Amino acid sequence: MDGTLIDSMYLWREVDREFLQKRGFSVPNDLFQHLPQGNSFIQTAQYFKDRFGLPESTELIMQEWNEMVSWHYENEVKLKPGAKEVLDKLYQKKVPLGLGTSNSYDLAKKVLTRNGVWDYFSVIVTGDMELLGKPYPDIYLECARQLNVSPESCLVIEDTLSGIQAAKAAGMKAIAIYDDDSLEFHPQMQALADAFVNNYKELEKVLNL
Repeated sequence: MDGTLIDSMYLWREVDREFLQKRGFSVPNDLFQHLPQGNSFIQTAQYFKDRFGLPESTELIMQEWNEMVSWHYENEVKLKPGAKEVLDKLYQKKVPLGLGTSNSYDLAKKVLTRNGVWDYFSVIVTGDMELLGKPYPDIYLECARQLNVSPESCLVIEDTLSGIQAAKAAGMKAIAIYDDDSLEFHPQMQALADAFVNNYKELEKVLNL
């Protein structure tokens, strides 16, 4: 969702800075070097707890992150250009849609409801569930299970290398979509994905919508 459907990665960089600064830490250059993009909300909270020796539980860390960005997700964060039009067409064609995100259920519901697409998704699998995060296939396999479709019949749209790896590990087709935050991984994503698009206008053409 973040980086694929919505433009929100800038917000999480600020959250990292504020969260750590409040506890007397600066943001290390290698903060996410050992934590793949796409890790679940729970796994990321555990990583911060272990990395910085935080006394708070992972639940309290996740709660604080939710509180820090909740207003922005409910009032400010927008869909990426062209995403609504593609979702509109898929929904009108009655294509079953599932959302697999590393973010929390609460934040996903807020931002997708405000942008008018929450009801488009028959299934929502989020990063605060007890599932292994990307690049493990668990989130996407759970989406397929709840949609009652085979993994082989699914197509995943992803903006990160770990997301593409998760989709392929699940036995699904995958289209990689451009996002600035994944720029260094684009060559690997292009090699692994079934297609690579720069924006939703190109995706619309690839999907023949």
